[in-house]
Amino acid sequence: MRRKLVAGNWKLNGSLAANKGLLQAVRDGVKGQADVAVCVPYPYLAQARAALEGSSVTWGAQDVSEHAQGAWTGEVSGSMLADFACRYVLVGHSERRSFFGDTDTVVAAKFAAAQVAGLTPVLCVGETLAEREAGITGEVVTRQIEAVLANSGVDAFASAVVAYEPVWAIGTGRTASPEQAQEVHALIRARFERDSQQVASGLRLLYGGSVKANNAAELFGQPDIDGGLIGGASLVAEDFLAICAAA
Repeated sequence: MRRKLVAGNWKLNGSLAANKGLLQAVRDGVKGQADVAVCVPYPYLAQARAALEGSSVTWGAQDVSEHAQGAWTGEVSGSMLADFACRYVLVGHSERRSFFGDTDTVVAAKFAAAQVAGLTPVLCVGETLAEREAGITGEVVTRQIEAVLANSGVDAFASAVVAYEPVWAIGTGRTASPEQAQEVHALIRARFERDSQQVASGLRLLYGGSVKANNAAELFGQPDIDGGLIGGASLVAEDFLAICAAA
């Protein structure tokens, strides 16, 4: 069985003072149960590197520009993230898609830009509540993946991660049942199997959506769920470490 990856997504949270204790607790508390990465806001990348370097915990960013350089004020390129020794970067998080207008095309470009810079993109896909109720979850998730496949090809996913995050379960306290999550994860893996059995079997598929210590083990026990993309629970060291242990 592949080892699990649990990525902590801090969103717009944190301060230098609060981060210090949290990063130290995560560094000291991870016992090798999983491959753990903490994705922090840009201003705290240097702090994360200083706190975690030399440990088993890696770090990354929550977004990346599709542009390598140029007159794009406020953007952060992949090479800039690489300067901070980032390993991972989220692309296509539902909040980027919903609130900042990141289209499938933009997400595909960000995925490619991350890999050019030597980063491992964590491609986030998922449906809204309206889309689930309309019965088009599979269509939505497949469309989001197809955009990246068309731009980068299936082999690019040999060095990438995919996270399924139903938008209706993010920060709402609602969680997809293990069976619901497994169904979508199986669909995702089957899509990659059409192009490459090797890539599909090695691809890490994470579930994100109100993962907590009390539901993590059951979610991670599903055959196609390889770990979690953790949001709010990653801000409390005890909760996050319990989820890591469940992996």
